[in-house]
Amino acid sequence: MKRVLIYRRGGLGDTLLTFPVVEILKKKGYLVDYVGNTDYLKLLKAVNWVENIYFEVPNNLESYNAIFLFSKRNFISFPNVRLINPFPSKGIHVLQYYLSELNLKNSYSRTFPLKGYQKWNSKVILHPGSGSPKKNAPLELFLSLYYRLKNLGFEPLFVLGEAENNLWEVLKSFNTYKVEDILEFAKLLKGGLAFIGNDSGFTHLASYLGVPTIAIFGPTDPTLWKPIGPKTVVIYKNFQCSPCFPKVCSAAVEKECLKVIKTEEILTAFEKLLNQL
Repeated sequence: MKRVLIYRRGGLGDTLLTFPVVEILKKKGYLVDYVGNTDYLKLLKAVNWVENIYFEVPNNLESYNAIFLFSKRNFISFPNVRLINPFPSKGIHVLQYYLSELNLKNSYSRTFPLKGYQKWNSKVILHPGSGSPKKNAPLELFLSLYYRLKNLGFEPLFVLGEAENNLWEVLKSFNTYKVEDILEFAKLLKGGLAFIGNDSGFTHLASYLGVPTIAIFGPTDPTLWKPIGPKTVVIYKNFQCSPCFPKVCSAAVEKECLKVIKTEEILTAFEKLLNQL
């Protein structure tokens, strides 16, 4: 049986956007191994889409029929390596770019088939952070959403990852969940009522799990990086200077593309999203 090795370093969102590639290869009868962040790759193991996951490149590279290297440079000296720049230069979604580069048909599941829990089925999950502070809407927006959702009879829940450790002291008096295990978090998230967050790995995860998701974009381009789930609404202002990431406004300047997003706008999108279910 043919074997494929995939290599992709990066954050959670970057990794998740390669999962459909894994699914398609699995459907085509390949045995797939994956090198990357093993905490994230446990999600693939949970749905039996990969055989082995590695943090470092394994030694038995000659046993693979193909090696798909999502990297800016080729550091593996084997003839069967296919180098894919992880960042598309043309204005198409990154997943479509990957599929085009690998000549794979667009036949993937828009909802990741992880079995989840129902413990959060009444929760509206709010994630006020991301892997880069440059992409974060003001915390005041998320605090406003928390109070408004609570007043409307919903159960808001803040979730904080490693990148938001600095917010723990600020938000610990609220209903707040600290993510320590991605697989366990994904199972909880799968049963959530809805999710609202910045352009972050957690937002990509919620969307891909099929949770009704509102994704707030500012400096980054949703044309390239929009989450792929079927119940996702993107809030994006598309200023004349947008997109600009990673060369964003000075840290001392509050980013207008995120500052102008209002609570009412998100709540209106939230209501429409829930009414479509």
